[in-house]
Amino acid sequence: MQPLFLNGPVQNGDFTFDDLPGKAVGIRLAAVLNAILGSPPAPHLWNTVTLAGDRRHRRTAGPRIPRQHFEADLIEGKYGPGQHPVGGVMTDTDPEAAGLALEMIENNLRVGALAISRETVPTCRTCGHMTGLGDHPCNACGSSDIQGHTGLHLIAEPLKGRPVLDRSDIHASRRQQPRHLQHTAADTPDRLVLSRTRDHGIDLAPFGLDGLVLDPRAGIHATVLSAARRHHAEAAVMTITPNAARHIAAHGHHFREHDGIRLRYALHGKLPYDHVASLQPLYEAYRVSRTMRAGFEQWFLPLFSLKAKSATRPDQLAALFKHYARAYLARPVEVDEGVLAAVRHSVSNGDTEWITRRPTLAGAMAACEGSTW
Repeated sequence: MQPLFLNGPVQNGDFTFDDLPGKAVGIRLAAVLNAILGSPPAPHLWNTVTLAGDRRHRRTAGPRIPRQHFEADLIEGKYGPGQHPVGGVMTDTDPEAAGLALEMIENNLRVGALAISRETVPTCRTCGHMTGLGDHPCNACGSSDIQGHTGLHLIAEPLKGRPVLDRSDIHASRRQQPRHLQHTAADTPDRLVLSRTRDHGIDLAPFGLDGLVLDPRAGIHATVLSAARRHHAEAAVMTITPNAARHIAAHGHHFREHDGIRLRYALHGKLPYDHVASLQPLYEAYRVSRTMRAGFEQWFLPLFSLKAKSATRPDQLAALFKHYARAYLARPVEVDEGVLAAVRHSVSNGDTEWITRRPTLAGAMAACEGSTW
């Protein structure tokens, strides 16, 4: 079963990919893997249901534009001229994603995996924002006047012996299973509140929860599945860091499968893009073209982050560039179908060993050169 790779939705904020290229690692990785598999370009996915977004929108000077347009304009500014994604963009409140999320909630309520019950949750008396656990001021308005408020909420029932994450949830070979993540992801309350107070989000009013939206940690799973359904994929793989997966896995447990489409996580590490400038002398020594440099920074480094799931150190960059350069210079004029088939099999099964083997890396470059950088 060939998966479609999609980025874990990026939180929309005041940055561009030129300023913070590390924000684009998941997007670039998904694009690289889809290109190797010969899949069509997938949309770039964005997380717009955030408290920071609520505050940013409230601070807007002059006439306040609708939130949907506000977020769309902010996303548009992330991309430079000619960089708009071929597959388009999708946010976690787009009609497709919202509609699918509501379908999933209804199905889960029917089978008892989710429930609507009366709960008492810490709430700011000044602005009405749910503040969560812990003794701290309200993150929405700064007030310290917090009290318990009782009302109806969407609740995820206990999993009854099932792990939050098991091997089938991780897109990785048997040897590369993240046992520590599987253990720490389970460190969550038995019953999770999946309704939240936000100015913007997937409205839960159809279930009698007026003024509440779906927790974005659940909503981003529905967004990934919605994008996969648009492409008629049978399997969706979300590119995400281990820390982000730990943060969202429990809340997304009941939102990882729908209509025969299963969502798994492909874990990748962080990349030291702040230190790439130190390679300039090496680039000059190799007489690196703009295309070759883009291939290293935008194609190979995201691919390597799939193998180095914790983080790539700055002192590794020079050796990684030399490995890439040797494979780049050795790439065949014509694609070797046998090598490509082996690489595609590895990608589909979560095996990353081929990335550090020059012949297979060169074969993959030849197969998708020009499509992703």
